[in-house]
Amino acid sequence: MSEFKPLVFSGVQPTGNLHLGNYLGAIRKFVALQESHDCIYCVVDLHSITAQLVHDDLPGQTRSITAAFLAAGIDPTKHIVFNQSRVRQHAELAWVFNCVARIGWMNRMTQFKDKAGKDRENASLGLLAYPSLMAADILVYRATHVPVGDDQKQHLELTRDIAAKFNNDFSAKIGDLGLGVEMEVGEETVNGFFPLTEPLIEGPATRVMSLRDGSKKMSKSDPSDLSRINLTDDADAISKKIKKAKTDPEPLPSELDGLKARPEAENLVGIYAALSDKTREAVIAEFGGQQFSAFKPALADLAVDRLAPIAAEMRRISADTTYVDGVLRDGAERAEVIAEATMKGVREIIGLLND
Repeated sequence: MSEFKPLVFSGVQPTGNLHLGNYLGAIRKFVALQESHDCIYCVVDLHSITAQLVHDDLPGQTRSITAAFLAAGIDPTKHIVFNQSRVRQHAELAWVFNCVARIGWMNRMTQFKDKAGKDRENASLGLLAYPSLMAADILVYRATHVPVGDDQKQHLELTRDIAAKFNNDFSAKIGDLGLGVEMEVGEETVNGFFPLTEPLIEGPATRVMSLRDGSKKMSKSDPSDLSRINLTDDADAISKKIKKAKTDPEPLPSELDGLKARPEAENLVGIYAALSDKTREAVIAEFGGQQFSAFKPALADLAVDRLAPIAAEMRRISADTTYVDGVLRDGAERAEVIAEATMKGVREIIGLLND
């Protein structure tokens, strides 16, 4: 192999309702990328048990995320859509990566610190180690690109670190087996079995904030439903939430710099820009000097126009569990072929006996 085949991988956890931030920051990008790349999209159900082991309805949540993928426009016949736990090679490679990664690397992960809080000793080992599983999700397919939000960049950097250490440690063996690609690492040339996956960060709204507090990310776990627009919300709910969104008393500025220190205004402008496929500058040029009493109805109409049809289609697909389960089963079968080819190579490189 002279080079890694371009491939996009990404996954979404089946925890809580998907919201506008998930759509703008991830799912809409997934849809766009399938026009230019081969794509694998995964419902990462194993990740969902790292912070919360017991769920009321994990199968239902998994199906709901799948329905959102399909309702937004992901094509499961041209690309691959599946749930992570069906492809056991994810967990197998994650264990190998637990032995590649260093404890110091995991301790530096800011998301672990945030989620574990002050009681780190009581956090699950899975929560500490889940970046290894995330790296395995990506690299079991030797994916070259991952669409990520700003908050996931650190985990992708860890994925690159794990790939680089594996490639360096086993370079000679990879070369002897003829399984690698020659890669430049600093001033050295190594035989790389895994690519150094690149992030894809695009668009004017890569980080969507709460509608009630512009300093906090929009979240499924926020106790206030008014803080987010769920992908299952109907037109009335979408409109109501935007009109109730927190703002300040000043009109929108005429220059982009005027949004600094105005997090709620900046967030709403960013949402409008993303939904309308415009730049923030263009939105400010159109609405600068106007009060939020004029801007919010325009944003509400735009959001309803873009999101309400997806919500309706998502509800329709979710009602047909046989179809959703068939998509996941077919996707897993196709994914496993790729994943097992990678793991066969990993076992040979490490020295684990294969059948």
